[in-house]
Amino acid sequence: MTWLADPEAWFALATLTTLEIVLGVDNIVMLVVLTGRLPTKQQAFARRTGLLIAVGLRLALLLSLTWLLGLTAPLVAAGSLEFSGRDLILIAGGLFLVAKGTHEIHVSTEGAGPHPSAPIRATLAGVLAQVAVLDLVFSLDSVITAIGMARRVEVMALAIVIAVGAMLALADPLARFVSANPTVKMLALSFLLLIGTVLIADGFQHHVPRGYIYVALIFSVFVEALNLRASRRVPAGG
Repeated sequence: MTWLADPEAWFALATLTTLEIVLGVDNIVMLVVLTGRLPTKQQAFARRTGLLIAVGLRLALLLSLTWLLGLTAPLVAAGSLEFSGRDLILIAGGLFLVAKGTHEIHVSTEGAGPHPSAPIRATLAGVLAQVAVLDLVFSLDSVITAIGMARRVEVMALAIVIAVGAMLALADPLARFVSANPTVKMLALSFLLLIGTVLIADGFQHHVPRGYIYVALIFSVFVEALNLRASRRVPAGG
């Protein structure tokens, strides 16, 4: 516990915790979307379980540094491109997010047709399995970032636990807000497509700075907030 007396360790903890919370936005959006079609009574449980899976995977990866760093070594080659295990996982996770986002958008919009189908309810086990797979994808980047910013495993672990705790506090209010505003849900699904595309690009060694993604998200949320405010205005004399 000597790191408790080290100001540099505390600075690393604060910086890393903030970064992990920001990176966790992807994880929260994914979690809210995947659990949204469960029966209402199961949604909160699924979100909490999903975040517990996330923190468990992150800590397990953190304690498996040799294996984790080995994932960055070239594994297969295709022409001039070399893919590591991490690249392949990011590509697979990105493809899943794009497919899932496209499917959810289709399900959300097909009711406008002449023969709308009945809503399809997901199963708790199926949703948790999807959450676990995608948690692994997000955990890889999260833990690799932590390793690059801090030298002490205990600092990295504490930052991850605090960040997931913040995500746990935000998940339920965000889920209620998304559920109450269908246009916000469509925005979340679109963001899911964007995240998937970015993961695929990362897997092909085309890194897109996350700052661009989050600025686009913040701007989109700002515009949507204006739309919601405008739609709730009561016309004068109405």
